[in-house]
Amino acid sequence: MQKKYVPLLLFFAALLVFAAHIGTRFVLSEPAFSLACAEEKRVYLTFDDGPSTIVTNRILDILQKEKIRATFFIVSDRVNGREETLNRIAAEGHTLGVHSATHNYREIYASDEALLADAEACAAVIRNVTGVMPRVYRFPGGGGKDAARQTALLQENGYRVVRWNAVCGDAEIAGATADVLFDTSVQTSRGKQPVILLLHDSATHLATAEALPRIIGYFRGQGYAFCAY
Repeated sequence: MQKKYVPLLLFFAALLVFAAHIGTRFVLSEPAFSLACAEEKRVYLTFDDGPSTIVTNRILDILQKEKIRATFFIVSDRVNGREETLNRIAAEGHTLGVHSATHNYREIYASDEALLADAEACAAVIRNVTGVMPRVYRFPGGGGKDAARQTALLQENGYRVVRWNAVCGDAEIAGATADVLFDTSVQTSRGKQPVILLLHDSATHLATAEALPRIIGYFRGQGYAFCAY
């Protein structure tokens, strides 16, 4: 090879390394499933307290039809007998996150050790059933007075803590109808960017599944990209 071509080859090699580095950084830092989630208007549909047999599967049917991916924060003592549903969540490309093993606040928040043990117990069930190691976490009940310090603790143990800034109202409004849940989603999401919407998919939340198509239609009509963690 002539020496005059060596600098040129070195230049292109360095350019390829730089491009690969930038690409890797983009993939690691962007939680979305598509480039659409780099857009300004984003909404994250996040579901807590499942899986359940009927409600979770209805929600999955809707998300599949709408070609949307979401994030499901799992309570692992509700997985037994619903392994097929948990596997479906993973197989259809949604994100599985840790919510808790028991949803028992007294036990979970008894100490830092108890919090981590609960998170790891939930993560182990998800991993054993689906083969997916969850790396996102949501505090049961939103966390207590030590949430800031415990967030740092969970981050040190490899979890990304995900909170919310909008709600559909299915945990806050007793007996809420699908219409109320839709209206609450619209009202609480105004002015938020991105929107991280809290919904629930446990067995008592049929109204949430009923409201979901309208919620999706609203955000789509407002030009939001649907993202998952």
